[in-house]
Amino acid sequence: MMKLTRLLILFTGFYIPFLAFSQDHKELSKVISKGGTAGEYQAFTDVVQLKNGDLLAVFYAGESHVTYPSESYPKAGRICMVRSTDEGKSWSRPITIYDDHADNRDPHISQMNDGTVIVTFFNTLFGEIIEKTKIDTTKSLAHYQGQRRVTKNGGIHYITSIDNGETWSAINTIQTGEYSNACSAPMRQLRNGNWIYPAYHQRNEEAFGVVYISTNKGREWSEGKYIGKGEVKYLPAETDIITLKNGDILAALRGDIKRDDKLHFSISKDQGQSWGKVVDSGFQGHCPHFIRLKSGAIVLTYRAFTDDSSASSGYTGLRISYDEGKTWQGPYLIDKFWGAYASTVELGDNSLLITYYEEGNQSAVRVIKTHAPKQSKVNISYSKPEPLVRLKF
Repeated sequence: MMKLTRLLILFTGFYIPFLAFSQDHKELSKVISKGGTAGEYQAFTDVVQLKNGDLLAVFYAGESHVTYPSESYPKAGRICMVRSTDEGKSWSRPITIYDDHADNRDPHISQMNDGTVIVTFFNTLFGEIIEKTKIDTTKSLAHYQGQRRVTKNGGIHYITSIDNGETWSAINTIQTGEYSNACSAPMRQLRNGNWIYPAYHQRNEEAFGVVYISTNKGREWSEGKYIGKGEVKYLPAETDIITLKNGDILAALRGDIKRDDKLHFSISKDQGQSWGKVVDSGFQGHCPHFIRLKSGAIVLTYRAFTDDSSASSGYTGLRISYDEGKTWQGPYLIDKFWGAYASTVELGDNSLLITYYEEGNQSAVRVIKTHAPKQSKVNISYSKPEPLVRLKF
């Protein structure tokens, strides 16, 4: 199968990074949504295990990386969900949980202590078509099938469910003031009970992280608490956060390959109200996602790279920390697909279930089941990440 795939790539003249696998590799990776009612392109995944044991996986569903209004997609991209009631052995068909006139994207899901399920997302609004002969550098343009449309950031939002994802609320929007923001991480609950919404700002030559905090379960939200703003680092952050054992909060912020800014970390010692200077992680990474295991270790999944200077060297990666984020053991290979936006839950048997997506035409959502890497002092080659051992579902 591997040789045949390579021959087909050479014959057709197309090269897609990291899409050649053996049959065994495929069998231990389960596709949980592809095509059908969720569209030709499914991406930007997240998964949560509810208090009742159900697994809910959410993802972007549309035509491509950005979905424009069309006959097939009159409302552009939407947010879909699948459910598993048997710890990932089987999954429901995808259903749409939110759709409106905007391109709704990067959904992430979590459950608060009171049982409220929350899906965060941001969206893009589309304006009029601009003729090719007319150029206006003051407007943001999206190029699509020979057309150019004015685009506008539609803001960051969330929807809630109080019945384990069976029904969903109307949209709630975070007011972000002077900055237009995006998000790509779940809402979290802090030890003091506050809800915290991680987000980021990216515009022209400025990109940094931000969080918003609610002390009353989303009825009111604070002003933005910025991470890395003004530090001469370009961090289109896709910010995620995790509470450390000492009560501090660790934030991870996406890096930028073009500017050689690696994934960065920052610490808050006051429950997210202020943040220390960003610190270089030493490795490139996009779309970071944290989870603390029952053992106390912290798992970080992310889009990793075998060559930090080459975007085409991406893969779906994992690192693990046994010292509260001071050092990160790895890198480990989840899959050679480079879509990433991976997330993890720890199942009842202490195995890990990881969701991620493929990227490219007909992109699908996948899951694998694996064990967390044991603590080790063995150095792993940066350019040759160690494959995780896959388990049967």
